[in-house]
Amino acid sequence: MAIALGTAAPDFSLKDQSQKDVKLSDFRGKKNVVIVFYPLDWSPVCTNEHACFVNDLKRFDQLDAQVLGLSVDSVWSHKAFAEKMGIIYPLLADFQPRGAVAEKFGVYLADKGITGRAIAVIDRQGKLAWFKNYDIPAVPDLKEVSEALARIQ
Repeated sequence: MAIALGTAAPDFSLKDQSQKDVKLSDFRGKKNVVIVFYPLDWSPVCTNEHACFVNDLKRFDQLDAQVLGLSVDSVWSHKAFAEKMGIIYPLLADFQPRGAVAEKFGVYLADKGITGRAIAVIDRQGKLAWFKNYDIPAVPDLKEVSEALARIQ
């Protein structure tokens, strides 16, 4: 069950590709947050999705938003993937317990053991401002994500 728009996003702390703890609450009062839930590092669609974010990162910076990638992959997989793709934003390892954070947002696919493809926009107050699920084989439209961010500025 996905969380409702306007409600507080569940806080979490996960390690990124540099073994740094990243907490959602660290951004409260400072930045909007775009959480990119994706199935797996290295898959073709996920690779294309992150290439889009890498190429458009300046637009998200201008909208005062922190991009966070999140999947069930390990820190080590994220590290290799980030280095290969030139990803400088945190990739969070929802690895152990597998999918626990994605489950809080209603996007963990337990039958497949992966995170579904979705994007959540959390405003500076820590509330869910925008959310969309995508089909696994679809690359999300970043224009609609940046438009959602622009509306909450």
